Amino acid sequence: MKYLVTGTAGFIGFHVANALLARGDEVVGIDRINDYYNLNLKFARLEDSGIPMEEIRYNRLIQSSRYPNYRFVRINLEDALKVVQLFQNERFDGIIHLAAQAGVRYSIENPHTYIESNISAFINLLEACRNYPVQHLVYASSSSVYGANQKIPFSTTDNVDQPVSLYAATKKSNELMAHTYSHLFQIPTTGLRFFTVYGPWGRPDMAYFLFTEAILKGKPIKVFNHGNMARDFTYVDDIVQGVLKVLDQPPKKDLIPPYRIYNIGNNAPVPLMDFITAIEDELGVTAQKEFLPLQPGDVEQTYADVQNLIDEFGYQPTTTVKEGIKHFIAWYKKFYKV
Repeated sequence: MKYLVTGTAGFIGFHVANALLARGDEVVGIDRINDYYNLNLKFARLEDSGIPMEEIRYNRLIQSSRYPNYRFVRINLEDALKVVQLFQNERFDGIIHLAAQAGVRYSIENPHTYIESNISAFINLLEACRNYPVQHLVYASSSSVYGANQKIPFSTTDNVDQPVSLYAATKKSNELMAHTYSHLFQIPTTGLRFFTVYGPWGRPDMAYFLFTEAILKGKPIKVFNHGNMARDFTYVDDIVQGVLKVLDQPPKKDLIPPYRIYNIGNNAPVPLMDFITAIEDELGVTAQKEFLPLQPGDVEQTYADVQNLIDEFGYQPTTTVKEGIKHFIAWYKKFYKV
């Protein structure tokens, strides 16, 4: 099978592309490579996949030196013409759309970036799928869509009309847009609401990354809501397993419209202070802690109800926080030569 994976210079996209390649699929990876966080990490992910930084140019396909079935192109998904040309030339069997402007807090200060990267880019992909049909479009949504919901655990049957960040609003918009195109043009789409993904090669703006960096430098860590938070921390390998299981089983033809939404998470929220303890234990250092109020756009708890993913796909996350943090810190020390 031939897949387009968007966001392959990013955290989850990098891991998903590698998993597809490992099982023998053909992959075309794309990424804008914006400067939301350190570009060196993005280029390092690509280098690890056999894409040398010095060869990367906009709209130029590069053959991986590591994987014969992997090519990469730097492309801006907001450029509708370039997206159409790519679909016209490559004729994909399926799409895994993971590129997006991430970050809840960043969306408060930079709203236009989210409309461009998360809304305009997605409509270009949907239009391309309409004109050059694919067997399945799988795209990343977010647990953030649950916003101000109080019911726990979060279920895909819950109403999600109370977002508390623009980032969440754009992800909910993606779900509505996908539903529309599934209804009008019978494009099989599946949205996956990710719950706090962590692991090696992760994003440096995420709490676990910031905690590790600060602790190793002897600096205090910022603990929001005075530590009274819990997250359904999900190890990246468990996320990848779920993405591939869903990808391989598009919505059935008798499903009208051929549209689905699933939570994908660890199904076991961990108190923030316990998560910090796992990092401290692995580093062998007790963190200096600066306790702060809840940040705008944040929620106190996330908890994924993934029963339908278990029932329909046999999805079962297996990585404990202790194990996941161990893998992350081993990677961190190696990558940053600590």
